[in-house]
Amino acid sequence: MYADRLRRARDRMRELHVDVLLLSTGADLPYLTGYEAMPLERLTMLVVPVDGDPVLVVPRLEAPRVVLHDDAFSVLAWDETDDPIAVVARLAKGASSAAIGDQTWARFVLALQDALPGVRFRRGVDVTGPLRIVKDAAEVEALRAAARAVDAIAVAMRERPFGGRREVDVHRELVERMLDAGHERANFAIVASGPNAASPHHEPSDRVIEPGDVVLCDFGGTMRGYCSDITRMFVVGEPSDEVRDAYAVLVEAQERGVRAATVGTPCEAVDAAARGVIAGAGLGDAFIHRTGHGIGAEAHEDPYVVAGNATPLVPGHAFSIEPGIYLPGRFGLRLEDIVVATAAGPERLNTAPRDLFVVE
Repeated sequence: MYADRLRRARDRMRELHVDVLLLSTGADLPYLTGYEAMPLERLTMLVVPVDGDPVLVVPRLEAPRVVLHDDAFSVLAWDETDDPIAVVARLAKGASSAAIGDQTWARFVLALQDALPGVRFRRGVDVTGPLRIVKDAAEVEALRAAARAVDAIAVAMRERPFGGRREVDVHRELVERMLDAGHERANFAIVASGPNAASPHHEPSDRVIEPGDVVLCDFGGTMRGYCSDITRMFVVGEPSDEVRDAYAVLVEAQERGVRAATVGTPCEAVDAAARGVIAGAGLGDAFIHRTGHGIGAEAHEDPYVVAGNATPLVPGHAFSIEPGIYLPGRFGLRLEDIVVATAAGPERLNTAPRDLFVVE
């Protein structure tokens, strides 16, 4: 698998006239090698010459963590007294153009620019983006498995009390449940109650959840290298008519967005399909973010479902559909599923119930 991905990366490099690809921290490195670098002051960098053998330059103390896959690349371990920038520059000798990973620390980018004078640098995503944006069958299955895990958590939370607990207590429960369900790590667990739910990325606080509060739970993590992301809404006691009516609009908006996500449809048209429902209900100003984001090895990646993105969907695109309605000082609502574009139509990976569920 990794050898094939590296081959396709070289093909893309030839199209762009890139002589060498340089990848450090970030999702591109594990995508091509299976190895995730720790974000350290010690440089780890995959050097992929367009016509040479890939070499993973890694601190010697990190080398035992590297697993080699079918000789797809070799490992060059450097010692504490070595200069890893000089090592990378030597491996990239003769290059006139380089693509460097988007998450590479600035200190390393600047040092490499000094060490490789005359080399024209560009973003690594120009090479890796077209590869990663289309998920193969194994990647989609990994996303399905992650989705099933958080679906089960969303269902289990319907049996849990919310009233009288702090937001941070529910947050911790979601984190623990994700880890218990097989996630290597929990990437986030937003728990926002009452007026706090009007802030889309609210940090869970010591606020005690009260009767009548809506509670927005948006959580996800990384499982077998691929991400989950789901948002479900709860309410402590029966919701007000205003909340119930707004949520009905939100459900319809999400459904329209999912149905619109067919192969060949531009991302911006999917956004417009969901947004139009909310605007038609007179709540357009309350929908303050894009309809969705791509997902895979990263929680947020291409393609972005947003106005201005004319990229047409193709089979293998995976993304969220998550419209929201936010009324400052009052409440906020969001509903999110992960969807994969297929030749047979949009496939929803999340299947947990989408109703506004009444909890104690």
